[in-house]
Amino acid sequence: MKIKIKKFFVLSFLTVLLSACAASEDTISEQPVEELYMQGYNYFKEKEYEQSARYFDEIDRQYPYSIWAPRAQIMAAYAYYSANQYDDAILTLDRFIQLHPGNRNIVYAYYLKGLCYYEQMSDVSREQKMTENALTTFQEILSRYPNSIYTADINIKLQEIEAHLAGKEMTVGRYYLKRHEYIPAMNRFQNVLMEHPRTNQTPEALYRLIVCYQSLGMKHQAEQLGLVLKQYYADESWTQKALKLIKKQQEKTLKEEKGK
Repeated sequence: MKIKIKKFFVLSFLTVLLSACAASEDTISEQPVEELYMQGYNYFKEKEYEQSARYFDEIDRQYPYSIWAPRAQIMAAYAYYSANQYDDAILTLDRFIQLHPGNRNIVYAYYLKGLCYYEQMSDVSREQKMTENALTTFQEILSRYPNSIYTADINIKLQEIEAHLAGKEMTVGRYYLKRHEYIPAMNRFQNVLMEHPRTNQTPEALYRLIVCYQSLGMKHQAEQLGLVLKQYYADESWTQKALKLIKKQQEKTLKEEKGK
């Protein structure tokens, strides 16, 4: 029994000792700020992004009021972004934006934050919170800094984001339409027209609305949308389908009236 107890204490001591050694190895000792920065930068060049971020974060811890701290925060965020650790990158960027609103890298901080959301955009069949966050962040950049060097790239990404969000609305709308739930389906298709009118989803959204209107007996509204399709999207296949659908309904109505 004594041997077992003694063995237990020896194992416990070794476990504590090893844990202490591991913690010691993980701790970055106090060093001149220039050395910390260069080590972080060297790790980044070697694509050891997590280690790189640790050293840049250490600058913020050891030298929070130095001129190196803002630069280190940006580099830490970029290292986290490069390691696909988007949550850590966003937290670091939010801290930078809060502490250094007048810094010359502030536009880049917003842009990198937008990229963190943009890189996490999910398939249109899934929840689109990250896509919405990317949209909000990029729009904020254009509002605050309309002439930044990132404007052209942001505009391209916004087009993709708009199409992505429109695709989500169409997916949900088609689901409701298939179940003959016309009102919620119409709401989704109208969202595409109101919020994402410049996307390639617009012709289909108009066609699906025509289907909903006809199903609800709203023939006049269906015909009005048909005219919109014919005027603005004459070459679209959705326009041809819509016009055929409207013509078929008109012929049916005429036949019914003649039979009375």
